[in-house]
Amino acid sequence: MQAELWKLTASELAAAIARGEVSAREVVDAHLDRIARVTPAVNAVTTVLEDSARKAAEEVDRRRSAGATLGPLAGVPFTVKENIDVAGSATTHGVRALRHAVAPTDAPVVQRLRAAGAIPIARTNLPDMSLRLHTQSQLYGETVNPWDRSRTPGGSSGGEGVALATGMSPLGLGNDAGGSVRIPALLGGVAALKPSYGRFPGDRCVGPRDLTLASQLFPVDGPLARSVADLRLALGILAGPDPRDPRVVPAPLEGPPLAPPIRVGVVADPGGLGVDADTRAAIDTAAAALRDAGYAVEAVDVPRLAETMDAYGHLIMTEFSLVWPMLERLLEAEGRRYIELSMARCGPVDLAAYVRLTAVRQGLQRDWAELLVRYPILLGPVLTEQAMPAGFDVQGLEEHARVSVAMRLCSATSFIGVPAVAVPTGIAGGLPQGVQLIGSFYREDLCLDAAAAIEARLGTLAPIEPRP
Repeated sequence: MQAELWKLTASELAAAIARGEVSAREVVDAHLDRIARVTPAVNAVTTVLEDSARKAAEEVDRRRSAGATLGPLAGVPFTVKENIDVAGSATTHGVRALRHAVAPTDAPVVQRLRAAGAIPIARTNLPDMSLRLHTQSQLYGETVNPWDRSRTPGGSSGGEGVALATGMSPLGLGNDAGGSVRIPALLGGVAALKPSYGRFPGDRCVGPRDLTLASQLFPVDGPLARSVADLRLALGILAGPDPRDPRVVPAPLEGPPLAPPIRVGVVADPGGLGVDADTRAAIDTAAAALRDAGYAVEAVDVPRLAETMDAYGHLIMTEFSLVWPMLERLLEAEGRRYIELSMARCGPVDLAAYVRLTAVRQGLQRDWAELLVRYPILLGPVLTEQAMPAGFDVQGLEEHARVSVAMRLCSATSFIGVPAVAVPTGIAGGLPQGVQLIGSFYREDLCLDAAAAIEARLGTLAPIEPRP
């Protein structure tokens, strides 16, 4: 059984450990072995926490033998993106200047997984300061898409997506400010949850520096997994208030039940800007699965998409412009290039315009809320194009614009703050396909229910062996 442990989901591993069918030490050793074998091919893992992981596994086994009550993820290994604090490990953000920035304490989400018995086993790669669609850092180099080495694995949680896709981890922690867990999940053939703003406690700071408004509003930590059931389990563990993050809302994990049939709005081509044939086919396949599961499926579009993207870009780039002299020194050529292209397309604005955009956001949130009353779930693409070539995002203005357009529904939902779940739907042209399910604030349960219906019909895709 040990040879196959890396293929199991987090829920399956937790159940096997709790029943005594396998030890936590055996589970950790199986994943450490998998990391050692696969890392040279894909470069997703940056630091292996071997000693502490084995020690924690032995403690789980000791407690189980003593008849102690175990947490819901006892003995299950998980990986953590290098911009989320793990006590005793450097939170490098992928840059040389922070290579010795060892965290004294866990981030709230890491602390909660540990409290549930899960074991951090490794850190994963990301672009410098999480500022690209493609995962390449100055400290650790380029992460490879295991489905096609010529394509990007996505970003900024690209190392996490690849680690999950290749069986190095059954559960991972990343973050998403415009698709950064959903895009790597899509391109890796796994699942991911971007929670509502205020659902999970975060640690939105770099060292002692608290971040400004856009960096408080848009990024959220979120889990990646190979099954929707594991995302649901992680939601219950990670949600809820923490004194380190006063933004968190103590919302219930499940909202009021909705009378069937639940209406699903299918946003096949957000804003009418185009969608490629394989992506459209994935949306149609997911829509059919939902229809067969009893949902009422109708075509819709999201409100004021062009205005949403304009406000999103200007708010972020205005704040980046204020710290650009410092940020520029941290980044290397590709990272600087990505931000320079972003500013060329959607640059900073003056104070009056910035304040006006905060009001625009509130109006857009209202419009989305009204849409989500009519359609409690939206089904749409994660990207409207297939995985782009590695490095495509910094080739020029035209390529950068294509990336921004392709990820527009991810950016819009991060701007609004609503939850979304990315789930695979199949394979086309040798590449994983998938969709995202979007809900109203704090209705992750509805997104997960719909994603589970799709998964039940279409199955899962990972883990895989990296393609040569």
